[in-house]
Amino acid sequence: MFHDLSLLHTLPAAVLVTQEGAIRFANAASMALLEAPSTDSLIGRLSGDFVHPMDQVRSTNRIQQVAVPEQGGRPNKSSEFRIRTMQGNLRMVLISSVAVEWNGAPAVLMCGLDMTHQSEIEAQLRESEQNFRRLFENMQDVYYRTDALGIVQHVGPGVRRVLGYEPNEIEGRTAESYYPQSTDRDAFKAAIMEHGEVSDFPGQMVRRDGTVIDISISSHALYDHAGNFAGVEGIYRDVTQRKNLERELQRLATTDMLTGMANRRAFLECAESVYAHSRSNGEPLTLLMLDLDHFKSINDRFGHLEGDRALVAFAQAVKNQLRASDAVGRLGGEEFGVLLPLTSMDEGLEVAKRILHGVRALQLSDEAGHAYGITASLGLSTFRQADRSLRDMLDRADQALYLAKNQGRDQIASLEPLGEQPNGQVAE
Repeated sequence: MFHDLSLLHTLPAAVLVTQEGAIRFANAASMALLEAPSTDSLIGRLSGDFVHPMDQVRSTNRIQQVAVPEQGGRPNKSSEFRIRTMQGNLRMVLISSVAVEWNGAPAVLMCGLDMTHQSEIEAQLRESEQNFRRLFENMQDVYYRTDALGIVQHVGPGVRRVLGYEPNEIEGRTAESYYPQSTDRDAFKAAIMEHGEVSDFPGQMVRRDGTVIDISISSHALYDHAGNFAGVEGIYRDVTQRKNLERELQRLATTDMLTGMANRRAFLECAESVYAHSRSNGEPLTLLMLDLDHFKSINDRFGHLEGDRALVAFAQAVKNQLRASDAVGRLGGEEFGVLLPLTSMDEGLEVAKRILHGVRALQLSDEAGHAYGITASLGLSTFRQADRSLRDMLDRADQALYLAKNQGRDQIASLEPLGEQPNGQVAE
């Protein structure tokens, strides 16, 4: 028997005393929790009437358990139950109960705390976590974190789509293991150490199947409490499709569609770079200007479609005589340019002779089977220290080409002294 009921009334937690399930005492906090008009309105009501049907069995079992001798008057462990108030509102309540004596008879004292607001917060947190997890699982980017040594500490599930690995196959290995070129990783590390972060940083990685993909990395450096570099955290994504499109657009912008050679703009940009390098290093450089002879007559006789085929065959004959380091481009119409780095005049002349011979050897025929041959005229110039720019070399080669055509075509000409040639195919 409780001698000071006023103490129970002042408790902020709801307190009920029941005997055989009926409420015999309710404090003020119980009235507020159950939305009762008064504490007296609760007396005599069955406590089970307020318990949600889904929790009725569990509630009854717990009340019965506190009365067993083994419990020894100890309260049972707190547990959450759903209840319905007298106003019909649903609430989540954390309840603990203990066996007591009330007016000389066994009773159960129940103490409850309204956890509705906290439960709502927890539900929101769970929903937020579920939404985050769903987003994390399905994001196209790959989240990752490495330590100071570059060892992957954590990687997101997106790595399955991007690299074809399970996350646990990546974690514990160095990030460098997935770079086809160490220079890419070195450049990334240098940028991170210098700026502390990178955005849309380019690189490449190798998929499980060996395919090399283009990636874009956005990451920032991590530091420990002492300000020491502790690793890198960020995301990367597969941008292969975008890069392929960019490369294709670049190819279309720099390639002559008929011959597959560089177009005029691309050839001249390359020539400017090679020329600047040769000037800086004092290296020899030879330039050839080529023109397909009597090209108009091919168009007039066989049609423009056959003229295109002749240009393609001519372009291939030229490329067959060149090295990988040489540059060739279509300057317009039937005129082409060839740049020969690290090539002296005599060496360039030998290349020009092989080109002339290769063009003469072509055996062409139109769709009707009419056979015909083609020849070309070449102008040659070499780098001079006195040149003010690439334009000087181009002008000399162009003048030499005009000279070759003016002197009968199917020959090489230069404003440089080329020497006597026994076959008479070189003009000076």
